[in-house]
Amino acid sequence: MYEMTTYIGVIVTFVIIILASAIRILREYERGVIFRLGRLIGAKGPGLIILIPIVDRMVKVSLRTYVMDVPTQDIITKDNVSLKVNAVVYFRVMQADKAIVEVERFLDATSQVSQTTLRSVLGQSQLDELLAEREKINQKLQKIIDNQTEPWGIKVSNVEVKHVDLPLEMKRAMAKQAEAERERRAKVIHAEGEFQASEKLSKAAEVISKNPMALQLRFLQTLAEVASEKNSTTIFPVPIDLLTPFIENYGKKGAT
Repeated sequence: MYEMTTYIGVIVTFVIIILASAIRILREYERGVIFRLGRLIGAKGPGLIILIPIVDRMVKVSLRTYVMDVPTQDIITKDNVSLKVNAVVYFRVMQADKAIVEVERFLDATSQVSQTTLRSVLGQSQLDELLAEREKINQKLQKIIDNQTEPWGIKVSNVEVKHVDLPLEMKRAMAKQAEAERERRAKVIHAEGEFQASEKLSKAAEVISKNPMALQLRFLQTLAEVASEKNSTTIFPVPIDLLTPFIENYGKKGAT
């Protein structure tokens, strides 16, 4: 009786092991690439997958988007500026069977392709283009990397140049250039203001020349503005033209 119980226990254990190796459950974002005696059967999932023990072997692949940091690369731009640049690549597996069969370790392969492409593309660009046209360079990188990974069943959705580390000397030169540009704009704006003011003054002088009384009214207005200040003593010149009527009137009275 004891031997029979032991025998049944061994059989049950063996069956449990077989079932455990034959049944697989894959999540919604997972696919299982099935090999039967070394030959590719196809990609299956999600849900319940039943394998033939010992005969079948399954490799699990995730279809979610991978976010890969491209290590910092030493770049020499087209205008001979030495930079340190890193980037981030977004990609996902579109065909799980190709990602396993066509390339060994597709994650490492995609990383290597991204690094070499980053050095190649940025090496053909000038510094100003790299700083000012970042979106254009990102699109170019995405297109080149995607073309190289397409045979592996991998789709590169986006590539972003994340950080550009400039040499200290270049940062100082760019700061001086930016400061000079701001000074130039300030001088241009000041010159434009002077030009517009001179035009207004020229028109005002033309109006005053046609009507001399306008000059006297402006003079009186200026006196009123000066008098409004809290001054103990105010000294101001009086134009002769303003006193001419009084002088003429006094001369007529003296003649009579």
